[in-house]
Amino acid sequence: MNSPLPCGCRQAAAPDRYITFKDIDCDGNARRIMDCIARHIALPERNNAFWEYFMKKREGGSGPRPDDLFLIHSNINQVRELFETWDDQQALEWLLQLEEECC
Repeated sequence: MNSPLPCGCRQAAAPDRYITFKDIDCDGNARRIMDCIARHIALPERNNAFWEYFMKKREGGSGPRPDDLFLIHSNINQVRELFETWDDQQALEWLLQLEEECC
């Protein structure tokens, strides 16, 4: 529900993930996180066997191809650790948003 603010304008209602997911672009937000992961692991010092497996799994190389949201949700602690290790605050903010709104 929109609530009035002291200025007389209305504050937009927050998206409600438990009812409709209306106005939440979960697929787009998941793609944005995947882009961040890809940017990090493109640097050899940030890549390892886990991330190689993760990206192979994303492409369906070890079974059915999962959607990005499912893959991130299933590995959220590893994704968070990657962003924390390399102090990527923007990616961490986006990850938290994705987790709260879509997972």
